[in-house]
Amino acid sequence: MITDLIEVNAENPDPGAIRRAALVIREGGVVAIPTDSLYMLVADPFNLSAVGKVFAAKGRESTRSLPLLVNDIMMVEDLASEVTVRFQLLARRFWPGPLTIIVPASAKVPLKLTGNTGRLALRHTKSVVGNALIEFLSMPLIATSANMSGVPTCRSGIEVFGNMDGRLDLVVDGGHCIGEGATTIDITEPYWKLIKQGAIEESEIAEILKGN
Repeated sequence: MITDLIEVNAENPDPGAIRRAALVIREGGVVAIPTDSLYMLVADPFNLSAVGKVFAAKGRESTRSLPLLVNDIMMVEDLASEVTVRFQLLARRFWPGPLTIIVPASAKVPLKLTGNTGRLALRHTKSVVGNALIEFLSMPLIATSANMSGVPTCRSGIEVFGNMDGRLDLVVDGGHCIGEGATTIDITEPYWKLIKQGAIEESEIAEILKGN
């Protein structure tokens, strides 16, 4: 596989670059993009060939789940079997932003994406590039860290290209990402659970979910 690289202004990306990346995704390819924290690999979650390419690119075990990027609640309603009060409180307070919320997946979601757990991780990022791609394609996107499994996540497009050349179809180089990674929370059980600490503190989440 030949990996292409294009440079963009991460805050004001050229529409032509967004179109090019979107067409690669539509054709089942894997693209690396800058987000508000780290570089992510994005692909079509409903194309099982593309899903397999993401696992292969990362050298990731297929039993692990893949998170999705969304850009509104309506998209979440299509992906989650239930949109709870907890979810609405968290999304209203922290989205778009560095919070990944694990919800029960709807029947529409390929089981492979959930790592056969029936749970789906969702995030609405502040990434201009990510949101532009979702809007162009009118669908959510797989969004997992741009790195080989077990290797630190890349913070620049050049770093992604250097580490994953030949494993991806396209790198959208938006310069250096400096934000802190996302916090991940699971709200599928009676009691919510912090899975991974990131930019948002557990105490902030507890305050929002007090009594819920």
